[in-house]
Amino acid sequence: MTTTITSTKAPARAALRTELRRGIAPWTGPAVALTLLVPLWSKAPQWQGSWGETQSQLHAATALLGAPLVAAAACWQGGREHRRRTAELLLSVPRSRLAQVTTAATPIALWAAAGYLLALGVVFAATAPYAGAGGPSLSIVATDLGLLLSIGFVGFVVGRLVRWRLIAPVLAAAFYVLLGAPGYVESNARFLSPGEEYMLERSVPVWWFAPVLLAWTGGIAATVLLAYAARRRLLAVVPLALAVVAGAVIVPTGADLFRENPAVARRVCTAPAAGTPQICVKASDAPVLPSVSKALEGMFSRLEGVPGAPAVYVDTGIGPKDGEAALGAATRGWNLTRNRLTDPRAYASNTALTLVDRDCPDGLRTSEGKRAKRPDLTDDAVRTWLAGDESPWDPEARPLVARLTAMPDAGRKAWLGRYLATLKSCTPSEVPAL
Repeated sequence: MTTTITSTKAPARAALRTELRRGIAPWTGPAVALTLLVPLWSKAPQWQGSWGETQSQLHAATALLGAPLVAAAACWQGGREHRRRTAELLLSVPRSRLAQVTTAATPIALWAAAGYLLALGVVFAATAPYAGAGGPSLSIVATDLGLLLSIGFVGFVVGRLVRWRLIAPVLAAAFYVLLGAPGYVESNARFLSPGEEYMLERSVPVWWFAPVLLAWTGGIAATVLLAYAARRRLLAVVPLALAVVAGAVIVPTGADLFRENPAVARRVCTAPAAGTPQICVKASDAPVLPSVSKALEGMFSRLEGVPGAPAVYVDTGIGPKDGEAALGAATRGWNLTRNRLTDPRAYASNTALTLVDRDCPDGLRTSEGKRAKRPDLTDDAVRTWLAGDESPWDPEARPLVARLTAMPDAGRKAWLGRYLATLKSCTPSEVPAL
């Protein structure tokens, strides 16, 4: 009995090792890695330094680029016997069809997983030196791997069933549409798609996210595999039922599959210092603080000693409380690259604009006719002076900037104090004139 089992397993292992080393399978791993890394590297400024954004970009590339590639490679592998005209010889092999299919399809899936893990290691190594609090989500890694493994087996079965030579690229295009199209649907059914875009910068999956998603994608793949290759095809009902149950959990849950990222909810601030406001950002953006502090040094020095000047500036992603001011937007890939502001003066200008923005409805802002433009010019002049800009956005505000600059220091501080006290007012006559 022992001799029989050993003799049966040995050829299976030998066949698997052979399949791992020959044909299209060994090329699948490097192809997947390059397919993921090339587009990701071209967008490095958008994700490098943020664990959530890094994994969001990798997940999207895996679903929309990597998965169709794996499906096409597996499909081509599945049609190998038809192209070689050796399909009838498989009937004389003592091993079952399920064992044959598993042995031939597994190398594609394993090499695809290896390519994904290589890309994962590269992008995580690239973002780690710049990243703040938080970390990568193992649940997303598991579901991405599950997608590649599942789609590999489905693609192989399609290749066995369809003899058309162009089926592989057609299948890749079909999966691209199938995985990407649900993202444009408002229904919670879009979460059934493994290609759904996840906002991992602000949220993290719940603990049972990976098991349910793997049951969904893996159940579908196992159903296709057993329905095609199992001796007792009714066994396919078991994984099908598992997939249906998983889908019945996913759809009603919807966006609740994710919860708020603790690294976003927690704030990190600069050390308190006399005469210098504190700057607070999300914990995940803590490495950005030195660059932001340096960019706002000039603005803070101009506001030093001004009555009512904010003592705390907070990232808009956190949401400033009463008495706190909002920072300008710092977006990776736009004005922030590897935790450094690409244009510090523009950032200071945006922060000054956020400070003087009254957010008044148009009807209230224009309630006093022609006089309503004066507050706009005053706001523009104050923003220009605080940011140290060369000229205001509105040319008519240039004389106001000159007057503000020419004021004695004590008089300017007193005037700015009166001005800051009116920032919540939408009545133009209450804004002090320059």
